[in-house]
Amino acid sequence: MPSSLHPHDLLDHALTEAGSLARELLNVVQDELDAQPQHYPLREAWRKVRSSFAADFEGKLIELLQAGRRGEDPLNRSAMQLGGLESLSLVDEHQALQDVAIAHVAHAAEELSRAELHQIGNFYAALRGTARARERDNPLRPALYAHALHHALAASPVGAQAQYELMRVAAAPLARALHRLYTQACAELRDAEISDLVASHGQAQTDPLAHQRLAAARGVGARPTNHGTLDGLSRRVDAVNSRPQRLTAAAPPRDPQAPAPFVRTTGPDMLSRLYDQILADPRLLPPLKALLARLQVAVVRLARSDTTLLRRQDHPTWALLNRVAAHGMAFERADDPRLVDFLRFMEAEAQLLVDAPTPTATLFQQVLARVDARIDQQARQSSERNAVALAALEREHLRNEWRELLREQIDHQIAGAPLGPRMHRFLQTSWVDVIVTAMVRHGRDSLEASAAMELVDAVLDSLTTPRDMADRDALRMRLPVLIERLVAGCDSIQLPVDKREPPLSELMAQHARLLRGLPALDPAERRPAPPKPVTPGTAAPASADEIVQRLMEERDSQIPSHWLSADVDRGELPTVPVQLYNDSPDAHAALQRWVDGLQIGRWYHLFIQGDWHTAQIAWIGEGRQFMLFVGREAEQRLSLTRRALEALLSNGLITALEDDSVVQRAVDTLMSDLDGG
Repeated sequence: MPSSLHPHDLLDHALTEAGSLARELLNVVQDELDAQPQHYPLREAWRKVRSSFAADFEGKLIELLQAGRRGEDPLNRSAMQLGGLESLSLVDEHQALQDVAIAHVAHAAEELSRAELHQIGNFYAALRGTARARERDNPLRPALYAHALHHALAASPVGAQAQYELMRVAAAPLARALHRLYTQACAELRDAEISDLVASHGQAQTDPLAHQRLAAARGVGARPTNHGTLDGLSRRVDAVNSRPQRLTAAAPPRDPQAPAPFVRTTGPDMLSRLYDQILADPRLLPPLKALLARLQVAVVRLARSDTTLLRRQDHPTWALLNRVAAHGMAFERADDPRLVDFLRFMEAEAQLLVDAPTPTATLFQQVLARVDARIDQQARQSSERNAVALAALEREHLRNEWRELLREQIDHQIAGAPLGPRMHRFLQTSWVDVIVTAMVRHGRDSLEASAAMELVDAVLDSLTTPRDMADRDALRMRLPVLIERLVAGCDSIQLPVDKREPPLSELMAQHARLLRGLPALDPAERRPAPPKPVTPGTAAPASADEIVQRLMEERDSQIPSHWLSADVDRGELPTVPVQLYNDSPDAHAALQRWVDGLQIGRWYHLFIQGDWHTAQIAWIGEGRQFMLFVGREAEQRLSLTRRALEALLSNGLITALEDDSVVQRAVDTLMSDLDGG
């Protein structure tokens, strides 16, 4: 490679342009906001950003570019954290919103400068000596600039929604500025007379997952609609084979040694060609291909007795091949311990199918069930040390919901009970927190939570008037334990003394009355009964004074709305842009079905914290509000909320490996061959 272009020259030029790019972006974003009426509501948020935007953008961009100059990965972010709950990276809907915005900005630049990025990527791949260009190896890739843009917006006092919308506004201006930068870089490659070299570097090598990532980046969440089916392929072959052959004098005789053309295939030959395409899939590692080749013996024998094999794409045989292949494709190295362990398990299962005197669909279904169980077990084992922490995290997420339900339950439970006003409120508020805290710490159905709920009944029972001296003595024996349990509950939530002493003192005073033979509550102090509902037409409407009096006497335990009781900042309530979710009920239902259909052990590609990851679901919370993903490296961990997954899915930033199965790809290839023939 000529020495006229130093490896750092392109980066050094980008570093010198960082300041001018920041100032240009500051001005053109303002122009975009002024020119488009739909952006007027964003001008106030942009006003808060303007003062520090250029400095923040330039500083972050220089930091990222300098990391690339040192040979480091500029975006080596801790998306997959290690350890317990305190170090897990929780991706919620706000983080997902950020990732959607970053992906949008990066994609806009990639679309405008695809040819230039190809050359620049190949240049850095050639410098590193890699067989093909990988996006992450390009220290000038648009994702760096997208991250710098997000950093500049996040450093200002604007909310996640405004950051998202401002990033979308800035996407096109930034893409145009980067196109100019990338064009200059390619001109330097041409001047160094190496543009032809880098343009062809790694041309024969392609990323086998590039089509999935490209579709996801464009927001295409579903598979193409022109995919063929096994039944369609079989019918096409049968139709072509049934046509009479027309021989002409000009037609040259066919070489008897040459393979028969595809259009004249029989069923067994079609199966052979289909299997050849499966084994030719570039995504399969060599040991995985060897395993699938062994299974071919059993598949061919099954085809002789099962005529549905080449007609049904949901046949257990194809489902088994897809499941095994999808699981194996998730690993980058053939020596990965988890892959080696899985292949060792599959050797025994493959031998069972091969040795079967008469393979059947039922036998393949049984093997598929054991494979699913093995993948599930392997995934759960990798999440064991995080499962307890994540379960607590999910329960914490449900705290407000549980609090509302318990307030309603206790309200009905203590209605009409001879409780003093302080103890009445204590059970509705503080003791609800005691129960919820026990549920969060130990589980909804734990002994600790059950004991805290049962204590409400114990308090009510202690206020029943004793019938005789024996009942009084029994009550006197129970009271110390009851008070001790109440105090322990207060300690569990660190309730201040000034909030626990008044209701406990009131309760003990009531117990003293009972032990003297008096009712627990003085009739003069009895709380007024709640107003009965009025049937329309049966009574005159209440006067203003009556309404005020009723509101003053109304019990605190009546269920308030979530935002009235929850301790939230209303300025930071979660908001989702309209682009994320279609208003169609069918679209929303499809999102729900997809998330509800997630299974432990399945592998996915997902765009998180500015980069693509391949990860496996290792844990799903009881309420399906949290999921734990384990990466290709056994120590990688990533937890997502349900709403984050829905946001990623609706923007095409997550896709299952099995959505593009080896069998489907083989069918598509053969259908293409038929069309070409």
